[in-house]
Parts: sequence; structure tokens; C-alpha cells
Amino acid sequence: MAGTGKAHLRDADKAVLRIEDLVVEFPIARGKLKVHAVSGISLDILEGETLGLVGESGCGKSTTGRAIMQLPRPTSGSVVLEGQDLTKLPSDEVRAIRPKMQMIFQDPISSLNPRRKVVDIVAEPLLIWKKGTKEQIQARVREVLDTVGIDVDQAGTRRPHEFSGGQCQRICIARAVVMDPKVIICDEPVSALDVSVQAQILNLLEDMKHRYGLTLVFIAHDLAVVKNISDRVVVMYLGKMCEVGPPDDLYAEPAHPYTKALIESIPEPDPNVRPEASKVLEGDLPSPIAPPSGCRFRTRCAYAQDRCAAEEPQLRKVREGHFVACHFPLIPALD
Repeated sequence: MAGTGKAHLRDADKAVLRIEDLVVEFPIARGKLKVHAVSGISLDILEGETLGLVGESGCGKSTTGRAIMQLPRPTSGSVVLEGQDLTKLPSDEVRAIRPKMQMIFQDPISSLNPRRKVVDIVAEPLLIWKKGTKEQIQARVREVLDTVGIDVDQAGTRRPHEFSGGQCQRICIARAVVMDPKVIICDEPVSALDVSVQAQILNLLEDMKHRYGLTLVFIAHDLAVVKNISDRVVVMYLGKMCEVGPPDDLYAEPAHPYTKALIESIPEPDPNVRPEASKVLEGDLPSPIAPPSGCRFRTRCAYAQDRCAAEEPQLRKVREGHFVACHFPLIPALD
């Protein structure tokens, strides 16, 4: 059941990125109504960690990632990167800090300038920020493209339309790491790729993470992918957090009914195994314009009671490092 709280947050001094009470709302109908895209979530990420952010389409995952980048700026809340609250800085200071955070977008082809050559696309951030001489920039571009598996001599002068989706995503990764950032937001970086290519890109992200000392926020709706790449997983539903925990614990014994439903929805590769009817999550996703009172998941939850409509659940600890926002969790809370 989706709720709020900060019981899962760790020592602020150790976090590279810390988000508290993040709210993102979009006015519609001439300001008379609002889309409640993200409603008071709090996250923290330690250096070198990969945080997986999962949930079905429309839950606010991508909006959270963009709000961290201040694209657009959140309605309220704080986004603290290495001790600096980006939400309180003027635009020019945010721009100066932004090279420390980069983003890899969902559609690799449309996120690249179709008129520019590959070497120019990757070199552009270095040229804008004047990071070295012409020779140093060329050497840096060659280094990162070689690291992601793009041969500069053979492909450096080509344009994005001459590459496959997987190759374009490799170029996007090179563009993201060329500025030597601290944090990279990966917004569903493999969802637009063939299954055969997804594993290559995921392995490449892991390699780049260790090579360049990166901290990743990995946004996806594929729980199997998130489990394999993440050190910590956050499950979102309709702009709220449901559950936070280590991937192995969360997948082996989910504490939240929504998390359990998501895990049970992962396709079984055996064609002789038929899905159980009881595992199907029924009902439609409520409108983010008028979300349900109390717990936002209660309209689709088999465990919902009167308390769920009246009171929003807070994140509570169920085991070490594992937290759930539910009045009636599948695992008893410790507090």
C-alpha cells in the first residue's frame, strides 16, 4: 500500500544523492486541476550504489528521475547532491552542477542529434565546458567510445540513423560518462531494445560503473532486469513508495501486496506452466488527478480494510534494510 515516510533513509553524510519529500505536480484545465505525478517520496543513494526504481507505467518513475535532474524543477521537496540542495539554487548554479549528474534516456535514437556525427555528439559536452585542449578532447572521446564498443576509426564520422538501437544506446552511455559524472539517471535504458541486446547493455553499464566509479539510478518496469543490476530496490505506485529493500529479500519474500503482484506477473519461460488466475492484479490504475484517499493501492488490494481508506500508511521496517508502507503487510513489521 503506497505511503510515505523516512524510516528507510540512511546517514545523510554518506549519501551522494538524497531526496526528501519530493513532490511533482502538473496543472491542467487552466490550473483548476493537478496531476499528482510524484507525492512526497524520499530516497538516498550511497556512492557506488545502484538504486532500482520500479513500478507499472504511470507510477511516476521517469518523472522522479527528471525531477532529480531539475527537468522540470519539483513542486516541493529537496534534492541534495553532495551536500548542495539543487532546488534552492538559481538556474545558473544548477547548470554549473549538472555535469555531475547525467541522464540516459529511454529512446536512444531520438535522444541523439540526427544531423551530427558520433564523435561530435560525444565531444559536445566537453567543448561546451571547455574541458581540455582539442587534442585532449579527441583523446577522451576516443577513450569512452572505445570503452562502450564503438570503433572511432570506422564509425566516428557516421550519424545516428546509421546505427542500430543497441549501438545508439552505447553512444548515449559514452556521452553520459564523458564528463566524468558522480550520478547517472538511467531512464528505462533497455526497454526499447531487443531482448538479445538488453543483456549486452546491462553488462556494459555494470562495466562502466566499476571503471568510472559511477552511482546509478536505474528506472525500469521489468523487475527481472532490476533485480540483477540493483543494490537496493524501490517499488512505486501512483506517485508513492510501496516498498524498499535489497533485491534478493524483496523478490524472495515481498512484504507489500503490490510488490507480490508485480513479481508474480513476471512471465514464466516454461510454456507448460499456466498462470494462476489468483495472481492477476485486477482493477484499473486510479487517476493521478484524483488519487484515492489513504492508501492509493487500496482500490486494487485484496487485503484492504476501512483503515486503508482513512489513513495513509508509513514506511516501516520488516527486516534489516527492508521497509514497507502497508497497514497489513505480508511480513510482520518489527515496530
